[in-house]
Amino acid sequence: MENQQIQDYNEPLKVQLENLPAEPQKFTPNNPPWNSGIAFLMWVASILFILVIPTFGVIFYVVAKGINITDSAKLTEAIQNDPNAILANIICVIPAHLLTILLAWLVVTSTRKHSFREMLGWQWGGFNIFYLVGIVIAFFIFAAILSNFIPEQDNDLLKILRSSRINVYFVAFMATFTAPLVEEVVYRGIMYSAFQRTFGVVGGVALVTFLFALVHVPQYYPSVATIIMICLLSLVLTLVRAKSENLLPCIILHTIFNGIQSLLMIAEPYLKQFVPEQKTQAGLIISQLLQ
Repeated sequence: MENQQIQDYNEPLKVQLENLPAEPQKFTPNNPPWNSGIAFLMWVASILFILVIPTFGVIFYVVAKGINITDSAKLTEAIQNDPNAILANIICVIPAHLLTILLAWLVVTSTRKHSFREMLGWQWGGFNIFYLVGIVIAFFIFAAILSNFIPEQDNDLLKILRSSRINVYFVAFMATFTAPLVEEVVYRGIMYSAFQRTFGVVGGVALVTFLFALVHVPQYYPSVATIIMICLLSLVLTLVRAKSENLLPCIILHTIFNGIQSLLMIAEPYLKQFVPEQKTQAGLIISQLLQ
């Protein structure tokens, strides 16, 4: 009888507990509020932005110059050999980057429901500046060694850099100040966060490494050494994201990589006085240090 009374007393309390609202799900960089399907669409959108917007910029320049865009021969000649057309293409990458970041912000925050920085991981995650410096030194030493076995071949980026010095400066600016942030938010931020939850850490690292390298291959083809270094860079950055569980170290590391290469691009005419043989951009600075 006493047990029955206790049970009757606890029954309303049990019902109240069952009807309590569930604790809201806690989202983190490894448990994001977006899924792999959204991450894949974000990747596709970032590619479309970088292809379509600069193309419109070049077409606008060509039309303004009075070239008939239906004349494929003249159009191709202008796009490939006119430094100003190339400059228009480069400049239009900036609005493409801005649109990519805007779309990424909408995805990451779920239209202002979550913190952009908290969802991506804006902490060091156990890394520090000494780890990053060690990674950078090891990366460029490997690049210098590789350049001695596989000479760099001509590619689209080198053609752009040869077109004019102003184009070199614009490429250097974007490579240092916009590309690292945009690419890391898309690849190691949105894509890795979703993919590692769906496919596991190994699957996430493999997919992001491959897709990042795949997008960059057309720009550097057929330079085998550069493509190898792009694959290695993608792997290193993705492993840093997996280890630290934060995006901030990846952004800083990517900025350092690109910043050094940008300085080399700007200084290349002066470095040729000391390095007579053709070297890859990645190997130039290490060649100087070792001589």
